[in-house]
Amino acid sequence: MANTVKAAHQKELFGHPVGLYILFFTEMWERFSYYGMRAIFVLYLTAKTVDENAGLGWSSGEALALYGWYTMLVYVASIPGGWIADKFLGQKKSVLVGGILLVAGHSILAVEEMWAWYSGLGLIIAGVGMLKPNISTMVGGLYKQGDIRRDKGFTIFYIGINLGAFLSSLIVGYVGEVHGWHYGFGLAGIGMALGLLQYLLGQKYLANVGNFLGTSEKVEDKEAMKKPLTKIEKDRIVVLLISFLLVIVFWGAFEQAGGLMNIYAKEKTNRMLMGWEVPASWFQSLNAMFIIFLGTSVAWYWANRKLKGKVSSSLFKMIIGLIIMGTGFFFMTAASMEFNSNGSSAMYWLVLAYLFHTIGELCISPVALSFITKLAPVKYGALMMGVYFAMTGLGNKLAGLLGESAENLGEFTIFTGIAVFCVIFGLLVMIFRKKLEVLTHGVEDKEGTLHEEAEGFELADNS
Repeated sequence: MANTVKAAHQKELFGHPVGLYILFFTEMWERFSYYGMRAIFVLYLTAKTVDENAGLGWSSGEALALYGWYTMLVYVASIPGGWIADKFLGQKKSVLVGGILLVAGHSILAVEEMWAWYSGLGLIIAGVGMLKPNISTMVGGLYKQGDIRRDKGFTIFYIGINLGAFLSSLIVGYVGEVHGWHYGFGLAGIGMALGLLQYLLGQKYLANVGNFLGTSEKVEDKEAMKKPLTKIEKDRIVVLLISFLLVIVFWGAFEQAGGLMNIYAKEKTNRMLMGWEVPASWFQSLNAMFIIFLGTSVAWYWANRKLKGKVSSSLFKMIIGLIIMGTGFFFMTAASMEFNSNGSSAMYWLVLAYLFHTIGELCISPVALSFITKLAPVKYGALMMGVYFAMTGLGNKLAGLLGESAENLGEFTIFTGIAVFCVIFGLLVMIFRKKLEVLTHGVEDKEGTLHEEAEGFELADNS
């Protein structure tokens, strides 16, 4: 009698591999630590040294400059992180190393010394670089090529990212602003420690994903690492690199959230609600909250559109996402106009801006992660994911530069300029979309031919 008991790594939960949820919670706690720290980063730097909760007393321009460098390096470090995984450790061990570095980095930030501040930032940069590209590549490795569940799996994973971001903005943001900045930084470290622990406990569900191909895989797999790239593979890399332009523009605009929009919420927004002042850092949770509520709905919309034969390619989704996100900045234009007239602006402008930013993000960010795992050659999988996050880092640096320029140009000019540029750039790329999709050589054409039984899950779990 045949043994029908599935191995741990083959088991499924809600129509997806159990390993997806191990990675979901690992990334959730990593993002809890990162976004918790990000929520109070510029607020700590700009807080006066004589305040009860004293900060460093930097100007907004100085704080945004460091914020831009830090957030850029965090993601640029994904290139060496991906390379180390591909060449030496494999993705699974690299995620472990990254988690350890992150626990150390966030813990050191709890020490109220400048050496601890810069040392902690350095360890966080290295830790995110090792963890971020490799855990995302592992998600793609859970699914076979052509599996229609892949995009939905990345959306579920992305919800985990934002569940951590939502909780951290509220909890770490509140603790940092009210009880002390360094208590907030230390709390972020505790969150990462929890993520590292559950990752170690869930290894049996990741047995066949993220292993180092140099030693643990079949001989034919190792030989395929040695072969030169084919023309199809080269064409697909070209498409990925061009799509990364969308990524740079998107994050250059979107990451105003942790910088200029964060300061705007603190200094120019009327945050009184029924006699209570809403902490400025709490607005950072809006994006994550909207993703949690809207994530599966947006994924269902695109999956349903694809099943009906309508345009729903990854490039199309990414372009639409950039345009929608850019449109959200027109609400910040309105907020700036209201501030110039009344001396303060209403909170609902920020809420509406974050809503549009979130819908745009759901159309571009998880889709881009999935797109890379479809197009990138296996031997360069983690490296290409690292390049993607490096482009995200360049976008973050661009965001910092734009935020700095607001001191001279004003928020109205910056917010309006971002909105107009994103919409126009998205429309220009849309003109060349079909030509770019030809270079993918039909990589998305056969999606749905595998695991068609999962289509009922695609539709049912959002009802």
